[in-house]
Amino acid sequence: MQIYFVRHGKTEWNLASRFQGGHGDSPLLPQSKKDIQKLGKYLRGTKFRGIFASPLDRAFNTAQGIDDAMNANLPVTIDERLREFNLGDMEGMKFADAEKKYPKQMDSFWHHPDQYDPTELHGEDYPHVIARGKSFAEEMAKRFPNDDDKILAVSHGAALSAIMGGLLGYPLKDIRKNGGLSNTSLTILETKDGGKTFKPVVWNETSYLGRKLSKTDSL
Repeated sequence: MQIYFVRHGKTEWNLASRFQGGHGDSPLLPQSKKDIQKLGKYLRGTKFRGIFASPLDRAFNTAQGIDDAMNANLPVTIDERLREFNLGDMEGMKFADAEKKYPKQMDSFWHHPDQYDPTELHGEDYPHVIARGKSFAEEMAKRFPNDDDKILAVSHGAALSAIMGGLLGYPLKDIRKNGGLSNTSLTILETKDGGKTFKPVVWNETSYLGRKLSKTDSL
C-alpha cells in the first residue's frame, strides 16, 4: 500500500520565517489555496481509501481543499499523530530571533537531530515525533493491506521529515538527510510487508504547481 504524504500549503507565518510548531497556526495564503487546487487536480482519479490530517487548521484546510479539488467526497479524518513538532518556547518566534536566543537548539534541530535536546524549550524531541508517526503509518498499513490501497496524509514540514526518515529506517543523526519539504509538496512512501519497511516512490514533488519556488516555500 502507499501513503501519499503532503505538507500543508504555505501560511502567513511561513512567509514571515516564523515558527508555527504544534500549537501555533496562521492562515493559508491566497496563493496557497490555488496551489492546493492544483495538487487536487493532479491527484484527481487516484482512488484513496481515506484522507487524514493533522488537527491544525493549516493542514486540515489543505486536506479539505485537496479533497474538494479531486471531487473525492471523502471525509477528512483528524489524527493527532500527524501534528507538527511541539517546539515549545520557540513557537511564534522568527527564525532569526530563535537563532540568537537558542543557537545550540536551533543548530541541532536542523543539522544534528541526534543532539537536539528540547528540555529547556519545553518542546518535543525527534524520537517522540518519529514514534507517533510510525504508529500512524503502521496502523494504516494494517487497515489498508491491499497492494492498490492508497491513503492521503496531510501534515507538516518538520514532522514529516522526521516521520518519513524514521519510516525509511534512517539513523537519528541522518533523519533529515533528504532535506526539507516544500509547502504543498507530495511524497509517496510504499510498503509491501504490512508496514514493517517503507520505500520512497516520489519525494518532495511540486512540478504540478507550475512555478519556481522561493526560499520561504521550504521553511
